[in-house]
Amino acid sequence: MRKYVYCAKGIIYKELLRFLKEKSRFFSALVRPLLWLFIFSAGFTSALGLAITPPYESYITYETYIVPGLVGMILLFNGMQSSLTMIIDKEMGSMKILLTSYINRNFLLFCKMFATAIVSTIQAVTFLIVAYLYGVELSVAGILLAIPVILFTSIILNAFALFISSVIKQLENFAAIMNFVIFPMFFLSSALYPLWKIKDSSLFLYTVCTFNPFTYIVESIRFTLYLKFDPSAFYIIFFYFIVALSLAFMGYKSKKILKKS
Repeated sequence: MRKYVYCAKGIIYKELLRFLKEKSRFFSALVRPLLWLFIFSAGFTSALGLAITPPYESYITYETYIVPGLVGMILLFNGMQSSLTMIIDKEMGSMKILLTSYINRNFLLFCKMFATAIVSTIQAVTFLIVAYLYGVELSVAGILLAIPVILFTSIILNAFALFISSVIKQLENFAAIMNFVIFPMFFLSSALYPLWKIKDSSLFLYTVCTFNPFTYIVESIRFTLYLKFDPSAFYIIFFYFIVALSLAFMGYKSKKILKKS
């Protein structure tokens, strides 16, 4: 049991150390959502009228609406970026050695997801604090309550990213595949606009959005930030949690790793 604890500490420590050393990674993760919050939302505030929908109890500004989606953006992009480091690590880094060791492979993968989720949560909470200081309608209690939800949903996105990294055979293909995954997941969700607006314009796109796991990740963060609980979103993201972990574990089966090593 002790060896598993040491292994988990080592993976988490390495991920946090990499995060602290690469300060540009921290700021670049914040620049993208902050630009959307400060600039993109300014152009759409007057164009998009928002009705009173749960979890909001009154009319809100567009900046307030997109904050949970921008938190999801941080988790999504950071998860996909971690899959890039995994591609390198499994070929020539420390994970190549760990994945061929006697330590349970699924445990190693979960530790990697959890370590990345911690980094993503730090970045997401920092963004929420900046948004709060900017004047977005948030509460300190909501931010604190959202931390475990952000951590949990980040693991889901990290698991999907790990599964994708398991099928990418060449590093050169990473950018194209990531763009094919990231942008549809982000834009075909409720991150930037309510689903009822999408439904008014296209029933097909609305149907696609309802099958997008990122939609429910954003909504779970949205409800938690305003001290509300959406049971349907919770059950759905828990289902996607099981699916994502299963895909990640299947992508790194023993034979597959040993063959690549």
